[in-house]
Amino acid sequence: MSKALTFAREPHRRGMVRVESWWGRAFLRAIEELAYDDNQLSGARSLARSGRIGGLVVEPGRFAAAVDDERGLWTVTGMVPVLGAESVAALLEVLGAASARAEALLVGELPLDVAEHAEEAGVELVPYGDELAVTCTCGHWHAVCGHSLAVLHQLCWIVDRDASALLHLRGAERDELLGRLRRGLRQDRPAGPAATDVAAPGESTRDQVDDVEIALDAVLRARHLLEE
Repeated sequence: MSKALTFAREPHRRGMVRVESWWGRAFLRAIEELAYDDNQLSGARSLARSGRIGGLVVEPGRFAAAVDDERGLWTVTGMVPVLGAESVAALLEVLGAASARAEALLVGELPLDVAEHAEEAGVELVPYGDELAVTCTCGHWHAVCGHSLAVLHQLCWIVDRDASALLHLRGAERDELLGRLRRGLRQDRPAGPAATDVAAPGESTRDQVDDVEIALDAVLRARHLLEE
């Protein structure tokens, strides 16, 4: 059974939220393709910053959140195509081909060359606008309402901070993906006298590897805590 990722309610923000990463900006462009005009986009961004969107739940191929406004409480659900098993395997091969790529994803980053090599293998990591299917219980006349766009903006901010959330949404489940990358890094790390890192007195190479894994996990958790 697929594991869902649950993200805490975003706080109220007075100013614009900057999307910094290349994958976040690509996701944002896909969202903007869904709006019927700039006014709708502007309103959706304001709602996304208002702190009125409940905790967002993300699982492979699906996401959902609750939105409250002056008219009531609404539920937004969305779907995106998931990568097939062969595509996930190709992505893992690309990530595992260089330790720097795996280490980057473990702290929430997605090097551009990963996307370029994945695309060569026929794997598109960021969904296009027409691949984002959203519905809302508000009954808006347009196919994509402001509530849906607001939730999509918050989803964009989440994947901008942590690229593994994007890959989880696309079907490469985060726990399994990060676990395999950690194991790959452990296997690639030299052991014994040939190790590049010199163990401190009384510290084994195994202890160093454990420390690296703990540090990587702490960095990833800290990124989420700092943004909440």
